[in-house]
Formats: sequence, structure tokens, C-alpha cells
Amino acid sequence: MDSFFQRKAEEEKVKKEGRLPPGQALTQKFPVLHYGAIPPFDAQTWDFRVWGEVETPLRLTWEEFSQLPRTTLKMDIHCVTRWSKFDTRWEGVSVRSLIDSGLIKVKPQARFVIQHAEFGFTSNLPLEVVLQENFLMATHYEGQPITPDHGYPLRGIVGAIPEKKQLKTPYFWKGAKWLRGLEFSAVDKPGFWEQAGYHNDADVWMEERFGY
Repeated sequence: MDSFFQRKAEEEKVKKEGRLPPGQALTQKFPVLHYGAIPPFDAQTWDFRVWGEVETPLRLTWEEFSQLPRTTLKMDIHCVTRWSKFDTRWEGVSVRSLIDSGLIKVKPQARFVIQHAEFGFTSNLPLEVVLQENFLMATHYEGQPITPDHGYPLRGIVGAIPEKKQLKTPYFWKGAKWLRGLEFSAVDKPGFWEQAGYHNDADVWMEERFGY
């Protein structure tokens, strides 16, 4: 009972701070939601690819990917199933940093980024969102490698940075678990959940949950 009242008090706090989007409720757990099985991981055969509207396609082994510059973020995350989790801490690789360093050179016609994950799963975002501070290719959560059910060894994550409200914040499904590559595209390509009826833009503050 004490935990219930504690959760409600914390929920009221973030609501007053303007951090709780409409239709959402605070959770102190980290629910696991995905479609299909958890894929195996083999560091010897795993690779990460970048292709499409880029000057030169890129392929990295797990060892090479692990040596890329790291970024840490503290964000609020919001799931379309109506739970929100606050002040979560992530570590991983920023797409913007790879572009700024010249490792990825994007062609002018690129407008969208399609995340390609295991089993052919995809998730789509505008390039401008992927280049925001609140998108990360994450390897760690709360100081530990992300667990297999949350996308180990690599997942896209997108959330809200409270002090930077100008950043567009999509629902959490817009970051793909078990990420294997990024396709830069001149045209949008709706991903798995968008094809199943979820909203293409998925803005949490607009409650863009479904595409009807």
C-alpha cells in the first residue's frame, strides 16, 4: 500500500512539472513489450550496417561498434501502452556524433532514417528526430548492459529531456530493439507497428497513438 501512495505522489509531482503526457501513468517498473522471440547474440558474427542515402556504406563489427565515442543521457520515456518512466539513464552512440565526426556522410536528399532490427523488424523516424539529442543507439541502461528482453546488445531509444521541451518526443516504440542497422532514405517507409495501425509520427504530447 505504501508503494502505491508513493507512486501516486511521484506521479502528481511529474504531472505538476509538465512532464507527464496526456493519457499516461507513471510506472516504477520497466515493462517488457515486444513482438516475437528474443534473438541470440554472437559477438563474432554480429555486425552493424549503414546504407542508403549516404556517401559510403558502413559496416562495423561488434568490437568496432563498441569503440565508438559514447554519449550518456537522462530521459523520460513514454510507451504507447500508457506507462511512463522518468529519469532513466542510458549510454550509447549518438547518430549525430557519427555524422559530425565524418564517419557517416549523409547525402542531401536523405529525409528519413529506417532502423533495421533482427527478424526484419523496422521502425521509421524523420532524420531531424534521429539527429536530436534525445535519440540514442543504446548499449547500457542504468549503468549496466541492457538486458536481452530490452534489446541487448543494441537498441534505439527516444525519450523526453525535460529541460529541452523543444525536442520532438515520439512514443518509445519508435526506437527499435535488437538494432542491426540504419537506412538513410529520401522517402518514408512505415515500420512494423505503423503498418499495423499505429501513428506514423507518434508525438506523445499530441497523443498520436493510432493512425486513424
